[in-house]
This record gives sequence, structure tokens and C-alpha cells, in this order.
Amino acid sequence: MTKDQIVYAVFGLVIAIALSIDLGFLSKKSSIITIRQALKQTFFWVMLALAFFGFMWFEEGQELAIQYLSGYLMEWSLSVDNIFVFILIFDAFKVKEKNYSRVLLIGILAAIIFRIIFITLGVALVAKFAWVLYIFGVFLVYTGYKMFFTNEGESVDPHEYKIYKLLKKVLPLSSSDGDGKFVIRDHNNKPLYTSLFVVVVLLAAIDLVFALDSIPAVMGISRSSLVIYTSNIFAVLGLRSLFFLLRGAVNEFEHLQQGIAIVLVFIGVKMLGEHYINIWMDKNSQVILSLLVIIFCITGSILYSIFVNKQKLAKQKES
Repeated sequence: MTKDQIVYAVFGLVIAIALSIDLGFLSKKSSIITIRQALKQTFFWVMLALAFFGFMWFEEGQELAIQYLSGYLMEWSLSVDNIFVFILIFDAFKVKEKNYSRVLLIGILAAIIFRIIFITLGVALVAKFAWVLYIFGVFLVYTGYKMFFTNEGESVDPHEYKIYKLLKKVLPLSSSDGDGKFVIRDHNNKPLYTSLFVVVVLLAAIDLVFALDSIPAVMGISRSSLVIYTSNIFAVLGLRSLFFLLRGAVNEFEHLQQGIAIVLVFIGVKMLGEHYINIWMDKNSQVILSLLVIIFCITGSILYSIFVNKQKLAKQKES
């Protein structure tokens, strides 16, 4: 077996075992996840991802390992942005708290399958047409610029999403949650798809929309399909626990969006100027620079958000 094959095999085994533990011990049907449990689960997934970083360093060397870590941090920070939309969807469709965990799990597993397909197509496309990376670069710069100046308060009602309107046209939908079921029967014994089914589809679809930003961003960090697959999947698997951890603090990180936007612009510019950057800087230095920029922007935006919130609270107390 090659080194890549060994890493893929270990990755698959780790994910299978971790999901078994998560499903068997950390998740129960109709259970409500507390902040403490969410913290433990988030710690579990983050430590697992970092342990895999150590394994990558041992098997593949420093450069690929740092690429993986950079990609994971990039995906993880974008996942936080995902969660804000997830919370909006849950509120709009009045999902009961006891159903949160199961709906999130199914939605995220569906998102992983779609991401694998998306990544495979993207990697194949770039391998055949290298100039596609320049399109990705322009797209990331545009997305980052738009994200930086977008007001997060301008939320769109999930009932207005195109995917929801399409579901309404092609499927018989029920406003009921079916007491935790995805499909129920009407008085004529015909199937009706519940609001929980709609939420699962929306979660997977929204994650794919976010993947349009995140996957090109990781490609701007690394061309290795191994890095792209593993960093993406590890970040997405931690989404569920992160949701429970952050759902009560969505307003605490109001400037995180700007930090993510700066990172997207940086990676986009890096992709567009890759030819000239390669002349002045070796690949290893580029990877380390990307990692430092990601850490600085994400950490800085979180700390700045906390600082601004404290300032607002202090002013409110004074008044």
C-alpha cells in the first residue's frame, strides 16, 4: 500500500469508529443535548481532527499535514457561519428540541455524501482544466468582498428558499412534524412529507451552497485530494455538536463573518497570483503563511466580536 492509501484507510476506520461511538454513546433518539454534552462532543471531534493531523505529519510529512490543518481550520470557521443559517431554519419550521440531534445527524450525513461527490468532480475538473482555478480565485475574491459588506441582520426567511419552493411543487408536504417522523399518511392513506423531512433536505442543500465557497477555498490551500477530503469531512462531522454549543451564542460572534471574508479574499488572491508567488516563496512557506493568516483572521474576529459585545453591555449598564 502507498502512503496515501494507508492514510485513506486509517481515515475511513477512524470515521467509522467515531460515528459508532457518537451514535451509540453520545446520541439518543429524542434526547436533548445540553451545553456540557455539546462541549464534550465538540472537544471529541476537534481532538480527533488534531490527532489525525499528527498522523498525517508522521505518514505524509510536514507540508501536507499543515495543508490539512489549514484546510480544517478554514472549513471549521465556515462551519460556524453554517450554524447561523441552521438555527434560522430550525426556528422557521418550529423544530422541537428533542428532534434537533437526529435531524442534524441525518442532514449532515447527507451533506457529507454530496460533498464527496462535489469534491470528486471539482478535483477531476481542476486536474483536466488547470485554468478553472483562476475562476475559483475570482469567485472567492467576489464572495469574500460581498460577505465582508453584507449585514448579517438581513436574514432571508427559509420559506423563501428556492429549494423549499421546489419541494412544495413536487412533493405533498405537511406542516406537522409527524411526532418525529419524516413521512406520515393522510386520511386517504397517501404519504405526506413532514416539516422534519423538509428541514433535513434544507440542511443538506444549504451545506452544499456553503461548499461552493469552502471547497474552492481548500483547493487554494492544497491541490491534494487527500487533504481536501479529510479536512472537509472532519469539519462537517463536528457541525452537530458545534450547533448545540453555539446556538445560544449566535450573536456573540457578529464580526466572525468579516474574518472569514478576509480569509476568502486572501486565498482567492493567492490562487490568482500563484505563478508570481511561486517565484518569490516556496510551497512550504506558502502553506505556513496561509495557516497563520487563517488563525489570525478567525481568532482576531472572534476576540473583536467579544470585545465589541462587552463594550455594548458596558454602555447599556451606564445608561
